[in-house]
Amino acid sequence: MLYAILAAALVAVDQLVKYLVRAHIPLGGSAPLIPHVLELTYVQNTGAAFSLLRQHTWLLTLTSTVVVLAMCGLILKGFFKNRLGLWSAALVLAGGVGNLFDRAVFGFVTDMFKTTFMDFAVFNVADCCITVGVPLLFLYVLLYVGGEEKKEGGDDDAAQLPPDGR
Repeated sequence: MLYAILAAALVAVDQLVKYLVRAHIPLGGSAPLIPHVLELTYVQNTGAAFSLLRQHTWLLTLTSTVVVLAMCGLILKGFFKNRLGLWSAALVLAGGVGNLFDRAVFGFVTDMFKTTFMDFAVFNVADCCITVGVPLLFLYVLLYVGGEEKKEGGDDDAAQLPPDGR
């Protein structure tokens, strides 16, 4: 339940920041946030990261929908057994829902965070959730998924060996 609240709160923060940017910064306009580090720049992104696939918004919408539904299914089935898994699921779900909402309602994703100390893609809160959540999800899978089966399988193999170990 805590992780569902976390995901919902992150979606709410994402949508609030996007709304404020759309309401107060003209398209293509900027406002300083952290001098020499980060500014708010209103960008409408029809693509994915770095504007990839910008001509295929429908594909990104479909992909986002599949990811959101898959994460919901995995959460409901109890796939995630510990905090690392639940944190990663909450982050990926929040990021997916935040950007899916934009694509479904506006036909583009509102991006706003632009680094001023280096040339990098403009991004949003949902992107941050995905960028942190996906590596954590991979780490969870590497560390925990299949571990029980491997451990149990190893015990069964050892139990089937004759007493001399051969």
